[in-house]
Amino acid sequence: MIQSIYRLFIELTNGKITSGLIRKFARSKASRMFIPSFSKAYQINQDEMEQKLEEFPTLHDFFTRRLKEGARMPDIDPDSIISPVDAVIEDIGIIEPGHIITVKGKDYSIREMLGKDEKIEKYTDGCYMIFYLSPSHYHRIHSPVTGRVIDQWTLGSKSYPVNKHGLKYGKNTLSKNYRTITEVEHKTGLLSIVKVGAMFVNSIEVIHEGDQLVKGTEMAYFSFGSTVVLLFEKNSIQPLTSLKTPFDIKVGEKIGYLTRKKEDLKG
Repeated sequence: MIQSIYRLFIELTNGKITSGLIRKFARSKASRMFIPSFSKAYQINQDEMEQKLEEFPTLHDFFTRRLKEGARMPDIDPDSIISPVDAVIEDIGIIEPGHIITVKGKDYSIREMLGKDEKIEKYTDGCYMIFYLSPSHYHRIHSPVTGRVIDQWTLGSKSYPVNKHGLKYGKNTLSKNYRTITEVEHKTGLLSIVKVGAMFVNSIEVIHEGDQLVKGTEMAYFSFGSTVVLLFEKNSIQPLTSLKTPFDIKVGEKIGYLTRKKEDLKG
């Protein structure tokens, strides 16, 4: 019953017109008056912001705020993988045979999430990590590894909530929501960075230029809260055993290590 009511409410309020109005308001000058109360409600750390609170012209600009230089520093170990976002790591696990990941008791299809059949076999038995960004988080996405972008594509139209209730009661939110996928080749394998839009707001702006990514540099940003899913090729990484979900993390903090390829170990 709860699931049915939840889904009905979201379907009624998540139409194209409703989403458009909210997006339009967040980018309007009128939204500026809500910035101080929003900052207070979500206990935003103003000391680390690049701009002062009164300098943001719209609520959207505040959502997508940058931080002062040095506020987030990537781990310097060349073999480390870092968190791409300030977030809560909601789940870590293995991509099961049949291309399934299980989150909050629900199965999600990697086939649906990626939308390209030729991609999915690479990730079977690999590792996945799910990062949830609440409205209080810094919303810019940084590259978790150094590597080369080999593909990038966008799927979906509507976006449902991606918080714990959305993952539990929603309708395949991670594999149905509007999402932009960036596939990266790094020195030990492949990584798909799945950027999932949140309720009402489908704004995922990719800002990196060219096909080279450097660990810790900006690659995209969200408007409002959202989720990032990292899908790693089998035997390409080793997650930190200290990551016990749910786990609060910030951009640049270590989440695992790249593992050496078999041919490297023989040399």
